[in-house]
Amino acid sequence: MPPRIPIETSARHIHISKEDFETLFGEGKELTFVKELSQPGQYLAAEKLAVIGPRGEFEKVSILGPFRSKTQVEVSMTDTRKLGIPGIIRQSGDTAGTPGCILRAGEKEITINEGVIVAKRHIHMRPVDALQYNVKDNENVFVITKSYERNLIYADVVVRVSNQFQLAMHVDTDEANAFASDAEPYGVIVKIFDTESYSVDKWMEEVLRGINRI
Repeated sequence: MPPRIPIETSARHIHISKEDFETLFGEGKELTFVKELSQPGQYLAAEKLAVIGPRGEFEKVSILGPFRSKTQVEVSMTDTRKLGIPGIIRQSGDTAGTPGCILRAGEKEITINEGVIVAKRHIHMRPVDALQYNVKDNENVFVITKSYERNLIYADVVVRVSNQFQLAMHVDTDEANAFASDAEPYGVIVKIFDTESYSVDKWMEEVLRGINRI
């Protein structure tokens, strides 16, 4: 039997490069460990930054460690409207052509030219989990959630498979607020179509034409 997939809410946060961190906090400074996160090797740091856009800003945004090769800011679609920047949905690390912002710590600030994304909803899983669910890395799937009176099926959830991962689905605050979960929300992958690949847009067009693929 495939395991339940814990659903975790990923609030706005920052992954930062060592170079950018030292510019903001001082040469030779390191991230200050606070606590481990669900994914192995990932942790919450004590340092926080202000994220500033053309129309608004967020103070005290958490930094997650360890250092990344490139600074990346992850926000929700609602957050992008407050900041005044386009909401671009991307997988983590895919930042080419995305908006930038100003990052500030005290009196010091830097401008990143790109790197602000709305993270594509995704599932971290190990190879053994992928075998149980019969899915593969970078496959898009449907996930049905268990929720009090507001069950949802999430489409376009990307699967990310690695021995370094722990099973968990990550959604942002907008997505998490769309359903009324209990203390331990979870979901399961459902195969709506027999084929691995699908297009939700095409599916909707077919339904409007009276074609039922299920």
